[in-house]
Amino acid sequence: MRKADRLFQLVNLIRSHQPITAGQLAERIGVSVRTIYRYIDDLSVSGIPIYGEPGVGYALAEDFELPPLTLTHDEIAALMLGVEILSRSTGNDLAAAAKTLLSKIGAVLPPHSFEPTRTPVRALGDILNDQSLRHWNDLYRAIQQQQAVTIVYLSLKEQLSQRIVFPLGLFHWGGKWTVGTWCILRNTYRDFRVDRIQNLDFASDVEFPDQEISLDSYTKFQLERIKLSGFH
Repeated sequence: MRKADRLFQLVNLIRSHQPITAGQLAERIGVSVRTIYRYIDDLSVSGIPIYGEPGVGYALAEDFELPPLTLTHDEIAALMLGVEILSRSTGNDLAAAAKTLLSKIGAVLPPHSFEPTRTPVRALGDILNDQSLRHWNDLYRAIQQQQAVTIVYLSLKEQLSQRIVFPLGLFHWGGKWTVGTWCILRNTYRDFRVDRIQNLDFASDVEFPDQEISLDSYTKFQLERIKLSGFH
């Protein structure tokens, strides 16, 4: 990554997470803390109003605005490819949002710099079939609303079971979507393949459990499982 790109990323991180420490910035960008200090000095010299408080972190002046967005040809190609893949591998809601985002970005770029149809990298074929995406929108909505769903699930051993779960995250594994959940029956985190969910209904009468259940906790749980299994 070019230094200019790292500086732009640094400003965005500070603006989004302020106050944020040099150590946190170094971890996010993948450089040393000493490099972050140098970058902060470079930004300050160039007129970016960054200020820091010992023990708290860096922040930007409240009235600071980034300059108009500019993208390289490769970045435009990556953006268009991402939108096309989203439109063919997620539910309608997120696919529509991706297309709206694309049009908004195109509206703020300089004229003639954003012509998606001319990018040489495209995703034109069907990526996932209707069965893989049949319950995607409902799972996505349940995640946003922290709402339980009742699913009828067909296991890989062709056994049907009914579960009440709280969906926490949707994960794409190169052709298959899985949903990470908190399973009421097992009282722990469980994963289900979206294409093997036979039926789904919202369970509006089920309250979110009192214990600490979140996407972060789910992720930590899965990382511990990976460590215990011996995979790194």
